[in-house]
Amino acid sequence: LALNPWDVVLCVSGTIISCENAIVVVVIFYSPAFRAPMFLLIGSLATADLLAGLGLILHFAFIYFIPSEAVSLLTVGLLVTSFTASVSSLLSVTIDRYLSLYNALTYYSERTVTRTYIMLILTWGASICYGLLPIMGWNCLKEPSACSIVKPLMKNHLIILSVSFFMVFAVMLQLYVQICKIVCRHAHQIAVQRHFLAASHYVTTRKGIATLAIILGAFASCWLPFAVYCLLGDYTYPALYTYVTLLPATYNSMINPVIYAFRNQEIQKVLWTVCCGCLSPTMPFRSRSPSDV
Repeated sequence: LALNPWDVVLCVSGTIISCENAIVVVVIFYSPAFRAPMFLLIGSLATADLLAGLGLILHFAFIYFIPSEAVSLLTVGLLVTSFTASVSSLLSVTIDRYLSLYNALTYYSERTVTRTYIMLILTWGASICYGLLPIMGWNCLKEPSACSIVKPLMKNHLIILSVSFFMVFAVMLQLYVQICKIVCRHAHQIAVQRHFLAASHYVTTRKGIATLAIILGAFASCWLPFAVYCLLGDYTYPALYTYVTLLPATYNSMINPVIYAFRNQEIQKVLWTVCCGCLSPTMPFRSRSPSDV
């Protein structure tokens, strides 16, 4: 096959995604300090994004070096599983943030740990089921007219994934609206108790809302174009449209480590430990709250 520049860009994107998220996975899963529920959810997100990056690399390698229908189904199944798990993990992180603020007094309890494991099981269970559908026969290899914009996925399969994304996005939007209300209420109470000036209260509230807007805005700007095109596009459309909308979706896996991991002070300390050995790697850490992650 002639080398497609878009495939090269996706492969490079996958390489960057893999490197970033591999660091997060190693730091979280090999550091005893990070066993709190919120870090397990971030580890799940990083694992999903790591698999997505590896899937993009394998997809490029198999297309140009080992062309095969069976291998194509495996790589597409891996990509569907990993990207679905990534989006679902973002929802789980959002739910955890909301509950950490809404039930702040009871958050650090055994119930939170149980709830976290349930969310992880549901996230990866649903993602694996979605990813196995093409391998189990729900593909368009024998019926090209049933193909979607992403071959060999069927149009109905991609519609289900798109509708699921919009449902997840709606829930996240609602939860972040509630988080904004809680943040504003807490900031006002603190300002009243400590007799802060109105300007200080305004700055604190604006900073919290701006952070939430960046998180939700990055997620929406990356995934919405591709999700909309999955509903409106057809297999007869030029492949260029698919590449143009799919590439920003991969960028979400690239910026997730920056938003959810590298900004966390405890993870920063461990990274500095690895780089310069200036801190003890067994030092106990405890984040102020999941909303800081």
